[in-house]
Amino acid sequence: MSVGLISVIFGIVGLIAIAVTLYTPDKSRAQIEAEYATPPSIFVWVGGIRLHVRESGPVTGPAVVMLHGFASSLFTWEPWANALSDKYRIIRYDLPGFALTGPDPTGDYSDERGLEVLAALMDVLTVQQASLVGNSMGGKLAWMFAAKHPERVLKLILISPDGFANHEFRYGMKTQIPLFARLLPDILPAFIVRMTLGAAFGNPAAITKAMLERYRDLMLAPGNRAALIARMAQIDLERPEAILARITAPTLLLWGTKDIVIPAANATEFRRSIQGSHIITFPTLGHIPQEEAPGQSLAPARAFLDC
Repeated sequence: MSVGLISVIFGIVGLIAIAVTLYTPDKSRAQIEAEYATPPSIFVWVGGIRLHVRESGPVTGPAVVMLHGFASSLFTWEPWANALSDKYRIIRYDLPGFALTGPDPTGDYSDERGLEVLAALMDVLTVQQASLVGNSMGGKLAWMFAAKHPERVLKLILISPDGFANHEFRYGMKTQIPLFARLLPDILPAFIVRMTLGAAFGNPAAITKAMLERYRDLMLAPGNRAALIARMAQIDLERPEAILARITAPTLLLWGTKDIVIPAANATEFRRSIQGSHIITFPTLGHIPQEEAPGQSLAPARAFLDC
């Protein structure tokens, strides 16, 4: 046997050993729901999807619907929801393909499908009008809904929303799924979650152990990792200016200056495109200020909702 062949064999064995070591199976849905679907969690069938929903605050209060970002969950809003529930009817849900909602049986993760599900949920909960709060991907869903259904949106709060081209996404180009993402259905070591979440924080030291465990556990819900890749493959970015120009709701843009996921420079594009909108930035925060610094980021949002 040649030295070269021996090296190849040892290399293959080494790769297999690494794969076995890093292999991460799904957790059972019963186990994850027992831990995270505690009161006030409910499950609502909407558009053929079993949505994980949480409501808090007075039912007769002004409705506020909160929409989380990519690979996140309704728990990203926990501090904000608790604080605003004194006056507002807070509604938040896990978007299809994520957390306890899980995969959309249709396999459709397009923007249009997201708008359809949001409208249907509001109908099921008998919410005719609401203010929308959205972060990142959820921010894009919020502004698209406000443009398509202006009569249903009272106010709009967009936190580092998606929509304009950046270093990762280009107009008219299909998303290329990176190799590491293709491995997600089989491999999800804790350090990958820490690295990914750390990139979304201006100060990664603010990430707690409980936060890391929650993000990883919810990604390990059955089917979620495959759904995440399916959603990435369906991203089709088009220029948003014409749609944004149709928004009539008062709009507040919140952005962390240290955001390396969606650059804060995009805020200027949104302000230019949404008539009457204004921007507040946080010099020390990153992409998800509602989790990194809940009190600091909520203050201007609360003032905007209250006025």
